[in-house]
Amino acid sequence: MKVIHLISGGDSGGAKTHVHSLLQNLSKTIDVTMVCFMEGPFAQEARELGIPTTVLPGRNLPRTYRLLKDMIREGGYDIIHCHGARGNMMGALLRRSTGLPVVTTVHSDWRLDYLGRPLSRLTYGTINTLALRQLDYRIGVSDAMVDLLISRGFDPDRLFSIYNGLDFSPRTPALDRAAYLKSVGLEAGEHSVVVGIAARLNPVKDIATLIRGFAIAYREHPELRLLIAGDGEQMDMLKQLAADLHVDRAVCFAGWVNDTDSFYHALDVNTLTSLSETFPYALTEGARAGLPTVASRVGGVPYLIEHGITGLLFEPGDAEALGRHLSALAADATLRAHLGRRLYEKARDDFSLESTLKRQLTIYETILRRRARPHRGRDGALVCGAYGRGNAGDDAILEAIVTELRQIDPDLPIWVLSRNPADTRLTYRVNSIYTFAFPRFLHRMRRTRLYINGGGSLMQDVTSHRSLWFYLFTISAAKRLGNRVMMYGCGIGPIHSPSNRKRASRVLQSSVDAITLRDTHSKAELEDMGVTRPKIILSADPTVILPAAPPQVVDGILESEGLSPDGRYIGFTLRPWPGFEEKAHIFAAAADYAYETYGLTPVFLPIERRLDVGAAEKAAAFLKAPYHIIPDTGSSAHTIGLFARMQVTVSMRLHALVFAAGQGVPLVGVVYDQKISSFLSYIGQDLFTDLSELTEEGLKAHIDAACARIGDTVFLSGGVDRLRQVERRNSETAARLLELRP
Repeated sequence: MKVIHLISGGDSGGAKTHVHSLLQNLSKTIDVTMVCFMEGPFAQEARELGIPTTVLPGRNLPRTYRLLKDMIREGGYDIIHCHGARGNMMGALLRRSTGLPVVTTVHSDWRLDYLGRPLSRLTYGTINTLALRQLDYRIGVSDAMVDLLISRGFDPDRLFSIYNGLDFSPRTPALDRAAYLKSVGLEAGEHSVVVGIAARLNPVKDIATLIRGFAIAYREHPELRLLIAGDGEQMDMLKQLAADLHVDRAVCFAGWVNDTDSFYHALDVNTLTSLSETFPYALTEGARAGLPTVASRVGGVPYLIEHGITGLLFEPGDAEALGRHLSALAADATLRAHLGRRLYEKARDDFSLESTLKRQLTIYETILRRRARPHRGRDGALVCGAYGRGNAGDDAILEAIVTELRQIDPDLPIWVLSRNPADTRLTYRVNSIYTFAFPRFLHRMRRTRLYINGGGSLMQDVTSHRSLWFYLFTISAAKRLGNRVMMYGCGIGPIHSPSNRKRASRVLQSSVDAITLRDTHSKAELEDMGVTRPKIILSADPTVILPAAPPQVVDGILESEGLSPDGRYIGFTLRPWPGFEEKAHIFAAAADYAYETYGLTPVFLPIERRLDVGAAEKAAAFLKAPYHIIPDTGSSAHTIGLFARMQVTVSMRLHALVFAAGQGVPLVGVVYDQKISSFLSYIGQDLFTDLSELTEEGLKAHIDAACARIGDTVFLSGGVDRLRQVERRNSETAARLLELRP
C-alpha cells in the first residue's frame, strides 16, 4: 500500500504532533510520502524523524498541481491523504484527474481556524469549506469531531474517527515527586494533594476558571496545591488572580516544562479547563500516569472521560462545579485511585499509539475495499421501527440490527427511519430519515436492496391502529419499489380488529420475503391469521447479542449513583399501564420484603425514561426500605451492565427481562402484554403473573422462587444460550436476502 500525504507545512501544536507521529510509525508498515507546500520546521523535523518528505512550494498552483499529478501517477500511489486547507484544496483538484480515493484528516473546526484573521478566513477558510465537500472520506481526530461533521451534513458512511495516540510503554520519570516539586518551586508536603495542568496560558484554555475552582476547594482542603505548566499572554493576569483569591502561596507557575514525565508523575489530579478542544494530548498524558482527571465537557473529552467512571466533568467556565470535584478528590484517596485506574485502562486500550496506527491502517484498507466494491444499481438497507423515541429497548433493537448488518457487510450503506434522525445519525453513525418524511424514504426505497421491518412489537393494534397501518404501508411500498423485505426478530400481535387482521394478513402474504420471530406465540398468531407465503423462521430478539459494559465501567456508574459496586440489589422496571397505579403499593411491599428477607436493596431501572421513572416514583412512594431510582441508565451496554448487577429482576418491560436474562439474572415478569409471558416461556422461566391478577402474596412468592435460583447457572444460562444460538437466524436470513438481486 502506498499513501501520499499533502499538508501545508506550517502546522504546529496537536496537528503537527499527530501527523509526525502517525507517519513515522506508519512508514514501518506501509509506503508513505509526505508533501509539504512550504519549507520550514515542520518539513525539517519530519526528515529528522525519517519520514520521506518532499517540498513543493505552493505559490504557483498550476505548476504544483502538475508536479503532484505526475508524482502520484509515476509513484503508483493508492490513496491521497490530505491535512488542512491547502492539502484539501489540492486533494480536491487531484481527485478526478488521478482517479484515486482522497481522504482528509479534520484536525479542528474549520469554521474557527481563522478567527481574528479575516483575510485568511475569506480565502483559506472558504477554500477549505468547499474542498471538504468534494473529497471522498473524512477522518475526525475524535468522535466529537465526527459528530460535528455529521451535524453539518456529511455522510456518516464516509466518516471515520481516530485519536491522537500516545506510547503507553513504561516510562521512568527523571525526578521523583519531591525532587520535581522542589525544582519548580512548589511548596508541598507528604500529604499535599497536587492538582496540575499543562496548557498555554491563553483565553481558550481558561486557566482563570481553574484558579477560581481551586480557590473554592482550597478553603475546605488547605492541603491542596496547584501546579500550572505553561506560558502565554495571560501569565500576569493569572498570577494576580491567584493573589486576589489568597491562594498564591499554594499555586505555582512553572512555565514551559520539557520533562512531562516527571511533571505528570508529581501530580495527584490532572485537569483541563478549555472552552474548546478536539482531543488534547494532555488528557492521554495524564491518563498514562494513572491520574484522576477533572475536565471541561468540550469536544472529544467526554469520549475518554465518562463522568463518575473514568473521571469528572464540568461545564466550561463553571468554577463552582470544578471546585466541588476538586474537593471530592482531595477528600477521597480511594476515589482518586479508582478513577485513575479506570482512566489508564481505557486510554491504554483505546487511545494508545498502537491503537491509532491499527485504526489508520484499518481506515486505509476500508477505503481500498470500498473502491473495489462492485457498482450496483441498488445497494444498502433501509431499517424501519419504533426508533428515536427514547425507549432503550427499541434503541437496543436498532443497535443489534445495525451491528449484525455490518458483520454481514461492513461496507453496506444503512439508512434508518427515526423520530429523531439527528440523534440516530450521531448514535449509530448511519444515515437517517424522519419517520414520516414520505417523499424522502420512498425515494430511498428506489435505491436500497433490502427493507427491514425492525424488530419489536410493531405488528399490533393495542397501542395504536395508525402505527400498524403505517408499518404495513412501508412494507408494501418497499416491495413495490423493488426491495427484498424482511421482518427482523419481531413479535406479532395482538391484533384485535378483524379488519386489521385481514389487512395485515394480505400485506404480509404479498409483500414480505422472510419473517424471523422472537417467540412461539408470534408464530401461532401468524398461522391463525393465515400468513403462510413468507418464509417464517423462529429466532430470538436481536438484543440478546448485545454485550454488557466492562465491570470497571459498571462499577463507576454505580459509584456515581451513590451505590456500592459490591452491593446486593433487586431491580424493578415498571411502566404506566391501565391498572398499574392500583397495584403500585404491591410492588413496594414486595421490594420491602426483598430488603428485609434477603438484604436486597431495591433499584428502579427505566427502559423508557419518559414513562418508567414516573411509574417508579409512584411505587417508591409506598416504600419503607432504602431504594434508588436511576433516572437514565445510559447506553445499551451500560443498561445491560446494570441489570447484570441485580440479584433478581422484577419487570413489566420485555427488554429489561431480555437484558437481565442474558446476564444470568433470575426473573419475575409482570404481564401487561402477551410478549412478556411468551418470552419467559420461550426461555423456560415460569415466574410471571398478569398485572390484573397481581397480589402481594403472589409477588413475594415469585421473589422467593427467584432468589432460590440465584447462582443456578445451569438453569439460568440454558434458555439464554439457546436464544443466542437461534438468534443467528436473523442475520443469516438478512444475508441470504442481500445476496438475491431484486
